[in-house]
Amino acid sequence: MLRSFKVLSLLLSYPTEELKEAVRDFPGLLAAEAIVPAREQRALAPLIEEIADGDLLDAQERYVLLFDRTRSLSLHLFEHVHGESRDRGQAMIDLKSLYEAEGLVIAASELPDYLPLFLEFLSTRSLPQACDLLGQPAHILAALAERLDRRGSAYAAVFRALVAVAAHKPGAEEVATLVASPDPDPQDLAALDATWEDEPVTFGPGAAGGCRDGLVARLRAAKRPASGANA
Repeated sequence: MLRSFKVLSLLLSYPTEELKEAVRDFPGLLAAEAIVPAREQRALAPLIEEIADGDLLDAQERYVLLFDRTRSLSLHLFEHVHGESRDRGQAMIDLKSLYEAEGLVIAASELPDYLPLFLEFLSTRSLPQACDLLGQPAHILAALAERLDRRGSAYAAVFRALVAVAAHKPGAEEVATLVASPDPDPQDLAALDATWEDEPVTFGPGAAGGCRDGLVARLRAAKRPASGANA
């Protein structure tokens, strides 16, 4: 298992008592593998300290405010590519099929494009394959880092680390396009309600068309045998 991807997955997970207890071991795990560059490892220190030493309820409130209430910071990758369009349904099916073909069974109630789950999957791949797959949504990760930086959030460092590890670096133009899309203040409830007023996503056989974005195309092409992954 590539422990660095597991660490980054956990850092993007909802804060719990178990995470508070485990997080102090993360710098050593990252340093031992040296997959994440040293500069990005150091940049993760404020978030690790925030989770380890801060009040758990405060950490949980910050997390919900950022990632659950703010659509532009969603941890669901296809949200930033397809929104609630019908294409997202087929993309979900394709990604779920890839996980299952590689031996990963989704036991949690999360959608396949949930970033911590995707990183969990990458932790079971070879390093070249993991970095290659991570490069497909690199523009999304870079845009999320920019938005979190604007909010002064320590979580931005996780996304900077992911971009640093990705085999394919995002172009400035595609990142700028994402960053320029609506990014409402999570305290503005009226604006947040407006951003969520879309048609529901459709899953299953009735979902329209195939997903054509780069991430899913590369995910479909990943045929390396599974190494007994499970979640």
